[in-house]
Amino acid sequence: MNDPNRYPPGWDFERVQRLIRHYDDQTDEEAIAEDEAAFDDASLTVMAIPNELVPAVRALLADHTD
Repeated sequence: MNDPNRYPPGWDFERVQRLIRHYDDQTDEEAIAEDEAAFDDASLTVMAIPNELVPAVRALLADHTD
């Protein structure tokens, strides 16, 4: 079977399926702990962005290179 989906570099059907299984198999407590851990990571910033600005922010992130 030929997969009609397009994936970002480094991603394929199996990786997507593993990600889906990860979230489908999580308990509510595990999901909450994972979300809370993101807020505790000093290398990340979490902020609220007005909905109308989300497309522009996504475009900026897509263009960003380290």
